[in-house]
Amino acid sequence: MAEKFDVDAPTLPRFVMKNTKDAELVILMNSLATSFKLIASAVGRAGVAQLYGLAGEVNSTGDDQKKLDVMSNDMMINALVNSGVCSILVSEENEDPIIVPVDKAGKFCVAFDPLDGSSNIDCNVSVGTIFSVYEKKSTLGNVNDLLRSGEDCICAGYCCYSSACELVFTFNGGTVEGFCLDPTIGEFVHTRFNMKFPVDGGKRIYSCNEGNFIHWDQPIKDAVEEFKNGVGGKPYSARYVGSMVADIHRTLLYGGIYIYPADKKSPQGKLRCLYEGIPMALIIEQAGGIASTGYFEGKIGRVAELKPTAIHCKCPIIMGGPRDVGVVYNCYKKAGIETPSI
Repeated sequence: MAEKFDVDAPTLPRFVMKNTKDAELVILMNSLATSFKLIASAVGRAGVAQLYGLAGEVNSTGDDQKKLDVMSNDMMINALVNSGVCSILVSEENEDPIIVPVDKAGKFCVAFDPLDGSSNIDCNVSVGTIFSVYEKKSTLGNVNDLLRSGEDCICAGYCCYSSACELVFTFNGGTVEGFCLDPTIGEFVHTRFNMKFPVDGGKRIYSCNEGNFIHWDQPIKDAVEEFKNGVGGKPYSARYVGSMVADIHRTLLYGGIYIYPADKKSPQGKLRCLYEGIPMALIIEQAGGIASTGYFEGKIGRVAELKPTAIHCKCPIIMGGPRDVGVVYNCYKKAGIETPSI
């Protein structure tokens, strides 16, 4: 019997308790996991349940909301508000922060994109959820508790909905771990341990929206041309899904580089700092990669060092292994721009 069934499943709650001894953090991660299961179910039944198409509204950043955007957002808000451990929530789908009633409030502040890449949902392409967690400093919890750099973020992660439902997260200063939803028991089970970028840089893949090429600064254009024409005599392959979770997940597992820089059209970048840039930066860095802003506001810096100025502010992103981010840095050096050492 034991050969067919795992009688000692390494589940998500067990991992969190073992590594943090924080019961409230276990409750938080359980609540997040519940919302991920609900979203995975909705995504999987989207066609049958007629969940494709627009909901007829726009979100906080002016994007058209899909029906699944609205459902996913409600699922996450309901799970987190009723967890008893959150005080303030920020969602891409809500213009204003969500203040948890005092009788249900706790010590955590959570920012999230409930369904990243939802523009792809109607054509059945991978989508995901991204989140970052902070611990409040104020007594009741307010928006300033979230407007802090990634160095204050205590936990960050994403959940990818595809052929499997996979959760990847890290605690600040810890390792990057992966959990896969086992539908037979309804639990996330530990399947990827201490995830790291491939030591040799991995596959030669560059990932970016080349439709923005004419708007990029010259060093970014030069770097992409180097990838296309061959670094060390070997051209890179282009892979761009358009769902950040899918593109980052592939980059983390296979190697390569993901580029979404600031440009003439979007001088502040396009991705949201609090619930896209910072959480992905923590994961990338703690897996041995580099999460850079590229040339932004007069210098090249780390995404994790950015301090959000507003809950929906944006930032540029260049993320990947040292081998490939080094190609971008070399192009900046040739342009006379001071670059960090790798």
